[in-house]
Amino acid sequence: MPYSYLSHLECPRCQQRYDADQRGGLCSCGSPLLARYDLGAAAAALDRGELTARTPSLWRYHELLPVRDPGRVVTMGEGMTPLVPLPRFGAAAGVPRLVMKDEGLIPTGTFKARGAAVGVSRAAELGVRGVAMPTNGNAGAAWSAYAARAGLRSLIAMPLDAPLITRNECVAAGADLYLVRGLISDAGAIVGQAVAAAGGALMDVSTLKEPYRIEGKKTMGYEIAEQLGWRMPDVIVYPTGGGVGLIGIHKAVQEMHELGWLPSSQFPKLVAVQASGCAPVVVAHERGQRTCQPWPDARTVAFGITVPKPLGDTLILDALAATDGTALAVEDADLLADLRECARLDGEFLCPEGAACLTAVRSLRTSGWLDGTEEVLILNTGLGLKYPGTVEPDAPVLDPGDSIPAASLTD
Repeated sequence: MPYSYLSHLECPRCQQRYDADQRGGLCSCGSPLLARYDLGAAAAALDRGELTARTPSLWRYHELLPVRDPGRVVTMGEGMTPLVPLPRFGAAAGVPRLVMKDEGLIPTGTFKARGAAVGVSRAAELGVRGVAMPTNGNAGAAWSAYAARAGLRSLIAMPLDAPLITRNECVAAGADLYLVRGLISDAGAIVGQAVAAAGGALMDVSTLKEPYRIEGKKTMGYEIAEQLGWRMPDVIVYPTGGGVGLIGIHKAVQEMHELGWLPSSQFPKLVAVQASGCAPVVVAHERGQRTCQPWPDARTVAFGITVPKPLGDTLILDALAATDGTALAVEDADLLADLRECARLDGEFLCPEGAACLTAVRSLRTSGWLDGTEEVLILNTGLGLKYPGTVEPDAPVLDPGDSIPAASLTD
């Protein structure tokens, strides 16, 4: 049995096919490419029940991932993050069946490790010597770490305002780091020029400019199904910047239908959550459009979703339409309040992007889009501790011998 059933790359826009064993970028029509597999052969060979005996990482689904040689797998144990109920926050929001997939408990502290593990592994297998990318922080940290593990060079450009800890992670991993006075789109233009000037020494691994990051992200969909006993929740709420994870989960569900691992009726509604300071997908969805317009002066405390115009906008919007999903924007003040409320009620310290999903759930329940009976899963895409500025401690300072006020000791 082959380690991977990868068959070819395909353009979802014009259906042109490409050789999967050549370094792939965008289609000639400008669309991102998607990896395709011989799912008929995979279905005949694989028994989903046997997966439970495998190592609990995303590589348990290796037949449905693009790396052909197991010796080229670059791993730090990523994947199989837990599903954590949020009963008290859910009850307060009117959605008692609220569950979180906690991607903060993964190497480098964010779900970006999934795309980096698979993307770097496949890049190395194809003979790539170095990777280059723009990033809002966490993707650069993850790709530089996995590139280091694979013995590849990494060139990272990120906005000057990106979280400091992600900058430090890149430096620690030996990346060539450049800080840009601007947005991720500005960093992307600089990276594109650098890749062109490098003459093949660097591969541009910007979001969806190579086809394999999405393959790592899609494993969230496989894991959710397996963890729920081979079914999907009613609704999946996803913080959307570049949207790779949302596209990937949608792709995973489609593949599982073809494999016979999920019944055709099992298709969760997908919800794209953005911040009011950068909401191109929300506006396009509300207008019934299939592409986004660039968002002017993009700005939000949820820095990971500050993407003025995602390259995969059509794929995101198509996934929302196909699943009867929706898109909505939330305010920074509200997501920060819900971040603290979730920690207070359920002890979970989410990243701001994950907290945006909490606010979205509350808003969808208030509007009636959710009726409160649904099983709703949110993605917490990173470790809250990587964002210390989201909570400012306001604690009294005591001198030795001081007493805590009596009023503070009673309920």
